[in-house]
Formats: sequence, structure tokens, C-alpha cells
Amino acid sequence: MHLILKASGANAGVVSHLLAKNPNNVYDRMDKGVRVRMVYTTTLEQETEIEVFIHAEPDPVQLVRGTPDGYDITQYINDREFVTSSLFCSYIRGALGTALNGKPKEDYVQWVDHAFELELKFGPVASDLPDRVVEELFSPLGYDVTIERGESAYSFDLKNRSTVRHITIRGKQTIQQSLRQLFLLIPVLDNYKHYFISEDEMDKINRYGEGWLDTHPLKELIVRRTLRFAELIRTYERQYGALIAGTQGNELVEGADGNQQATAEPESALPRHEDKGTSANVTLAVGSSEPPVRLNDLRYRAITDIVDSLSDKRRIVDMGAGEGKLSARLAYISGVESILAVEPSGQSRLRAMERFAKMQDRPGVQVIPEPMLGSLFYFDEQMQHQDVMILCEVIEHIEEYRLDGILDTILKEYQPKVLLMTTPNKEYNEVYAMEQEQLRHHDHRFEWTREEFNSRCAHWAEKSNYTYEISGIGMDKEGFGQPTQLAMFTQRKEEQG
Repeated sequence: MHLILKASGANAGVVSHLLAKNPNNVYDRMDKGVRVRMVYTTTLEQETEIEVFIHAEPDPVQLVRGTPDGYDITQYINDREFVTSSLFCSYIRGALGTALNGKPKEDYVQWVDHAFELELKFGPVASDLPDRVVEELFSPLGYDVTIERGESAYSFDLKNRSTVRHITIRGKQTIQQSLRQLFLLIPVLDNYKHYFISEDEMDKINRYGEGWLDTHPLKELIVRRTLRFAELIRTYERQYGALIAGTQGNELVEGADGNQQATAEPESALPRHEDKGTSANVTLAVGSSEPPVRLNDLRYRAITDIVDSLSDKRRIVDMGAGEGKLSARLAYISGVESILAVEPSGQSRLRAMERFAKMQDRPGVQVIPEPMLGSLFYFDEQMQHQDVMILCEVIEHIEEYRLDGILDTILKEYQPKVLLMTTPNKEYNEVYAMEQEQLRHHDHRFEWTREEFNSRCAHWAEKSNYTYEISGIGMDKEGFGQPTQLAMFTQRKEEQG
């Protein structure tokens, strides 16, 4: 993770005094397991150009030591060691304190408000935002924006363009203001905070956003992604006034919980796993006084309505149950006698167990779901001949070439009376103003159009003794369909015996 700051033009050499770092010395400090270095790579005697390279190198073990997920090896498999994020900003804040505060030595105070010709390069950045939105965060501040992506040279069919980007901004700005803008906007891009978010974050918004944030067209997105939590956002609005709407129509805007929302139901593009294997905490803003509805809730509602209408529903398998949110809803359906909440992640199963334990003695609960270790990649006779099997937002996390074998096992070996399967509708991504090849979640291996999904379902049904029908979930948009596709496979009567 790094930042390169370059100033050019008359008196550019003054920048070293604003940064309070001698060009002839290498700044090299260790603090809490993080090594921070600042090196001047260009200094001209005429002082018409100066460039400084700022690099932070954390200890990857220290990053996860003492976290609540310490028992899970997957905590070590993350990008926090490499990407430019809120962590990076906290690492280099001490080194840039003088510049951020605008308090150099007295002889150079007059240069604090001087605008230099600046070029700032930083990255890599792991952001769920489309390139268009990234550019719109910086261009209103007077910067020209360049975004570079690497090509992904995979030896298997996954994707051909990296989601990680390196960003360069160029414009005329003071050193203090440019750094403050980066310190506020880099965490907005990454959409991740490594620390507890409290009302102190509002002070940071006001301090770093002074002089530019109030007039920024994407102020709403910036504030929502900075504060993340609905109560903090409401407090901010009470104290400082309503947020300025940053996008129009169906373009991406951040929801109060830090996830994306729009005037239609968007699927989240966030790089974090929620229940059911996808970033599902997405709101539907209907432009009325009605409370927002999450697309994930619409999926759960559609599935539970179907299950409730079935004559055979005693035994249910929720494959890829995640933290058990859908399984918990199914537990209230009259006539359900057993629910196997199957999930390979130990961390998610633990949270499901906690969720199910709280359901004891609640009115209306028909059965307590049973958390179960399992995977679609391994045969388990316990899942044979169940009444209903559910794959909610699961198949898109599996390589396409493996799906035929998995569906062959489900429909020929497990033989549920009904199989319910949901997956994103790729065509609807355009409604969310997503880029052409962008996927809704970083872990998705593919996303299908309605025609592609129908073709695969027809293929699977033809090879088995099932019929199928496809419907949609979410707001219907002419020409694009609905954001979620739902297939219902029903075993033919002769097979049910």
C-alpha cells in the first residue's frame, strides 16, 4: 500500500517543509508492528519538482491477532495487508500530522494555503464502486482522474479484468487539503473501517471535509459510507442538516448500513459476505413513506411463501445456510418438522447456532433448525429424499463447470420433491449503472442472463425426472426483468411414489 505525492512548478520544494520531512533523510519508523517509510524520489535544485513516496508495510499476523475469529484460518486470507484503505490512512497519519494540521515551522506558514500543481498516485484500491463513481468522487474537487486496472491472467475461466485499481489524480490544490481529501475518500472507496465507528467520526468528516464536502455532489454517498450506521447518519443530519442527494434515478447510492441502495432494489456490490453467501443487505427505496425493503428480505419472503404453499414440506434442507437467517424464517411455517441448515463455514455455523438458540420457546416456532456441516461438493446421505431443498444465492459462487455434476447429484441422488434455486439476473446490473463485466459480489464466479439461466435449467430438467418453472424477485424493469431469478424444480409424480 502506498501513496506517491508529486508537486511541480515554482517553489515546489517548499512541500518538504509542509510535510516536515527532510529530503536528505529517509523516514523509517516502526509503530505497533507497522513499518512506515517516506522517501523523496525526486528533488531538483531549482525546486521546481518534488516527489515523495509513502509506503506502509504491516505485519500480517499482527493484523488478525486478538480478533474474535482467531480460531478460523480464513482470517489470514484477506487483502488488508496490501490494499490502500482506512488502515493505510491510520498508519501514515503520524508521519503526515504536520501537513494535515497545517502547522509547519513559522517560516513556512504562508505556504499552507498555497495551491501547488499536484499529482497523487495511490493503490492498490479494492473498491466495489464502478469507475464512473470513483471518477465522480474526485473530479468535482478539480482533479483529472486516471484509473488503471490489471489484467487477470487466470489459467481457468473466471474473469479477465481485475477489480483492484490504481488511481492517479492531478490538479491544483494545497497540500493540506489534498491530503485531507484522500484521508476521507480512501476509506469511502474501500468501504471498510478497521475500528469502532462512533460520533467521533462526525468530527473527522467536518475536519477533513471543511471547505469542500458541503458542495460535493456525492456528499450523501461519502457521509453514508463513512458513518455506515443508520443512527449515526440520523445524528449527523440532525446536527448538520440533511444530506445532499448525490445520484439520480437508479444510480448507486449508499444505504444507511453502508450497503448500496437505489430507487430500484439493487444487489449489493460490497466486498463482504453476508448471510446466504452474498452481500444481501440491500434496501429498496420506493420514494414514499413506506419503510425500505431489502432485496434479501424479498428473496426470503418469496421462498417462504412458496414453501408455505407446498403440500409436502415436512423436511427441508437449506444448502449454504450461512448464518441461518432463511432457516430461522422457515421455522415458523406450519407443517415443517425438520430443517437442516447446511453450511461449510465454521464461523457462520456458530452464528447460526446462536441465532437458533434464541428461538427456543418463541411463539409460532414450529421447529428449531439444525446447523450441519456440509457442502455441495460432498455427498451426504442425510440429505436424500427430503421434501424441499433450497439453494438461495449459492450457485453463482461455484465455478460453472462444476454445476452439472452438482445438479446431477441433487436431482438424481438426493431427489428432493422440490428444489428452489435463486441467482442474480445479470441483465439487471445495467439498472444499477454497473460496469459491463462487473459482478455483484467479488466472490461470484459468474452471473447469468435470463436466457442463460433458462437454458441451464432446461438442460438439468431434461436429464432428470423434474419439471421446472422460472420466476423473478424484486422490481420488474422493462427490458431487464427482475434483479433475482428463481427456479422451482418439481419432481414428477411417478418419482414421488
